[in-house]
Amino acid sequence: MTDTVSFGYEEVAPEEKTERVGAVFSNVAAKYDIMNDAMSGGMHRLWKDRFVRRVKPQPGEAVLDMAGGTGDIAFRMAARGAEVTVADINQDMLDIGVERAMDKGLTGLVWSCQNAEQLDYLDRQFDAYTIVFGIRNVTHIDKALREAHRVLKHGGRFYCMEFSTTEWPGFKEIYDLYSHEVMPKIGKAIADDEDSYRYLAESIRRFPKPAEFEAMIRAAGFANTRVEKILGGAVNIHSGWKI
Repeated sequence: MTDTVSFGYEEVAPEEKTERVGAVFSNVAAKYDIMNDAMSGGMHRLWKDRFVRRVKPQPGEAVLDMAGGTGDIAFRMAARGAEVTVADINQDMLDIGVERAMDKGLTGLVWSCQNAEQLDYLDRQFDAYTIVFGIRNVTHIDKALREAHRVLKHGGRFYCMEFSTTEWPGFKEIYDLYSHEVMPKIGKAIADDEDSYRYLAESIRRFPKPAEFEAMIRAAGFANTRVEKILGGAVNIHSGWKI
């Protein structure tokens, strides 16, 4: 029997998921940042600020920002003096990020089209690895985590921010309704793409719960793992160290 992976609520072949996720992000690239503001009421900016404070990028550190797309996290870390490589499997997202960097006059970033499951980097190359709202779209999450561990130096740190399902009573039902009913309609109104945002909502529901994902991070070789929950677990900051 052929192995399958989840694409939203569907089970598909791994290669089909990779292709379909690629199509989703090519479709939404031009409106991605506008949609982030619309869907989160601007809160994603506060979450990203909080995330970068946790990473604590230092001047001269080599940081790999995987699934870095349009540059939101990379710009914040570069402002603190880190030497950031922005990697993403989707060239359309990277192209938007390069344009944004040019508009901001930022020239020190490195942009690279990379598959998180098979990175073109040497062992022990980076001081920190970050991935924000991207790992749930990876076809084989366990492979991506092992690659993150491989490219980090000893003493390097892994930080991931990802959506999940909230544990707050009452808010959970509102959040589910918003994700499944409202978010696709916002996608239709702003980006003329209801299906892509329906997939993104469904992918959140299929992503491992925080404790399960933390166990996956440990299984990849990371130590001192931690989960910081935001909005009752609707958003989580995961971290671990390579020791």
